[in-house]
Amino acid sequence: MDHQKEYLRWCEKAVADVDIVEELKRLKEKDNEIQDAFFRHLTFGTGGLRGIIGAGTNRMNIYTVAMASQGLANYIIKNFPENKRRIAIGYDSRIKSKTFSQTAASVFSANGIKVFIYRQLMPTPCLSFAVRYLDCSAGVMITASHNPSTYNGYKVYDKNGCQITSKTTADISAKIAQLDIFEDIKRTDFSEALERGMIEYIKDTVCEAFLEEIKKQSVLFGEEVNKALTMIYSPLNGTGLVPVTRILSEMGYVHLITVKEQEHPDGQFSTCPYPNPEVRDTMLLGIEYARKFNASLLIATDPDCDRVGIGVRDHAGEYLLLSGNETGILLFDYICDQRKKHNRMPSDPIMIKSIVTTKLAEKIADNYGVKTINVLTGFKYIGEQICFLEERDQREQYIFGFEESYGYLSGSYVRDKDGVGAALLICEMFSYYATQGKSLLDKLNELYKRYGYYLDVMHSYIFEGASGIRKMQSVMGFFRGDITSIGGMSIKRCLDYSDGLYGLPRANVLKFELENNCSVILRPSGTEPKIKIYISVSGVDSERARIMENNIRRDIRRMMQLFKEVVPEPKPL
Repeated sequence: MDHQKEYLRWCEKAVADVDIVEELKRLKEKDNEIQDAFFRHLTFGTGGLRGIIGAGTNRMNIYTVAMASQGLANYIIKNFPENKRRIAIGYDSRIKSKTFSQTAASVFSANGIKVFIYRQLMPTPCLSFAVRYLDCSAGVMITASHNPSTYNGYKVYDKNGCQITSKTTADISAKIAQLDIFEDIKRTDFSEALERGMIEYIKDTVCEAFLEEIKKQSVLFGEEVNKALTMIYSPLNGTGLVPVTRILSEMGYVHLITVKEQEHPDGQFSTCPYPNPEVRDTMLLGIEYARKFNASLLIATDPDCDRVGIGVRDHAGEYLLLSGNETGILLFDYICDQRKKHNRMPSDPIMIKSIVTTKLAEKIADNYGVKTINVLTGFKYIGEQICFLEERDQREQYIFGFEESYGYLSGSYVRDKDGVGAALLICEMFSYYATQGKSLLDKLNELYKRYGYYLDVMHSYIFEGASGIRKMQSVMGFFRGDITSIGGMSIKRCLDYSDGLYGLPRANVLKFELENNCSVILRPSGTEPKIKIYISVSGVDSERARIMENNIRRDIRRMMQLFKEVVPEPKPL
């Protein structure tokens, strides 16, 4: 794409958004910035669209959103009969999320597709639920999940409420590629379409039904526990406030204190610039609240409320943040133990996790007679497996699914990770063990004592700008080369998932199995300009595991530094 030529075309035609007009003026004679904004069309990938908000074909704006919506509309028209052309739309607290949701709605309605849109911001799992509840052929969620405030995104869901997978992504992407961003987009006025009934606000009964399904996920089965313990909750200025506080209140957790500075929607995320519960700095304000109110548990959901991070107080009074793997194995063991104790375990139960999620989950599954299904990274693959089970009338066999990236789902009421449901189960689990005089750390140490210590850590490296994609490709090519050891440990086997291993779809993922029960997985993110590194060490004590992980991490960083301007992301936990 000739970036200067496209820039000039935008200066002429992109006049509907005053912010875009002003930014285009600011970019004049700044060729490097123009190139970054216009060197390509924002990629429609496995997570739909995600990018920096601003002017340009490589940015999130009303034009790129409308273009994606037209491509999706064309896909729906081709694949669904007229009476099935219905779509649900949700949006979160991010900058321009409401505008982008209405832009998408105006395109769909102009194409004869009935639109159901949430009147107010809602968590991502509420959108997944609405798609199936309202019998839609697709869904769109405007969110950039846990990215910084400069980002927004456009997630697409299929008729099952599951994020679209590779084939559907390719089909929609091909239709988008056929479009001119200014000439081929159908639009109607949002208010007029609302009056005509082509756009309809989603009724409160949908959210009510969603919350009722979450209540059914409790595994107390009539047991009495102490629900009067003080707990701290932060929505991180996102969508979680109303549904999370409501579900906890209705289930009897009466001493929930919210972090006031992070309570209400704020697309700037002024008190948590990187609104990701994986990052310690994001949780610091919540920890202050926990100290102030002498609380033993801190919960935080990311802006679109599909991920949950937690902090717990240790016996010395300090607050520790649990990783997604640690929270996941605690929840999984708790659910299995309760189901077994109350004879509520289904026949041939199933747990689903991603290949980068801790292997300790498989050890726990084996102990309870639960089958493990490993899938590629991305909760859509867990959702896809739930759909396969449903097709075979085996949906009740699914009892839990989780990813190391703080995503959990108990039950099949949605087909994506759910921070609302996870928050309820975390509070329930915390109260259950507290009633027995145990902390979550006590229980975690019990699991390590029984199954062996596991250390699973994720690091990532950011590749910004027009050269970032090429650099990421070069990095993956380098690691596919002649590497014989990492962190001083020899490589026993290299698994390249681009070959389609174990019946999984082809994926740009490398796994190195090292000596001493260590492994390293490299995976370019599907939604962000970064490569994620997953390091796993097992079978040794925590001190030795930390040393081995540190050696691996330093060696990876040394190799990454061969590629100039590679930036380590802020360290999680």
